[in-house]
Order: sequence, then C-alpha cells, then structure tokens
Amino acid sequence: MAEETERRKYPRLADDKISLKLKTDQFDATISQSLNISASGVYCKIDKELPFLSRIKIILMIPSETEDNKLKINKVETEGVVVREHPVIQNGKIVHYDVAIFFDSLVAKDREAIKEYVAKKM
Repeated sequence: MAEETERRKYPRLADDKISLKLKTDQFDATISQSLNISASGVYCKIDKELPFLSRIKIILMIPSETEDNKLKINKVETEGVVVREHPVIQNGKIVHYDVAIFFDSLVAKDREAIKEYVAKKM
C-alpha cells in the first residue's frame, strides 16, 4: 500500500482556540474559537451563515512569547475566502456553522507569525 502524502503546504494545528473576528459587508461577528489553524487558513465556528466563496476580512489574535518569556499578542489582519461551510445541527436546530477560510492576501510577516505559533504548539 502506498504511503499517503500530505497535500497541505503548511502544517495545521487542530483543537486550538485562537480569538478572531470576521467582517463582511453584511455583518461583524466575533468568533468564540478557531477549530484549527495553519499559515494558509483557519477553520472556525460562527453563529451566522457565510456563503461559499464569500470574501471576508479577518482579524486574528496570535499569541507569542517575547525574549523575556512574557506573553505577547500579534494582531494579524488579512482577507480570505470561504472555501467550506456547513451547519452544525443539534436536536434538529442549527447551533452554529463551521467555516473554512483560505487566507488569500496574508503578508509574509503575518504568515511567519502563524507558522511560528503552529510550530511551537505542535
């Protein structure tokens, strides 16, 4: 049996909870948690439906440590595209939506901040 190869360009950190905020032309929504993150995108929970291929603005709060081991928060602002969205249903009701967002305009320094965060947590 052939070994399965990883298709992702960047490692993905699962079960992580990064604070983030999404903005569209229709609404602002503070997200309670990310479900996973990589330097190419984020998978998160949101209380409103975001249609496939929606363009959104994203603000991520990425924790890091300073040289003297103090906690620092890197505010990463970028744009992205919804590449997957589905409702989560419990007891016959939609409780939230799980949304995958691809970062399509992330600058190099912000991509590095996310890569460093993921590498330290893995």
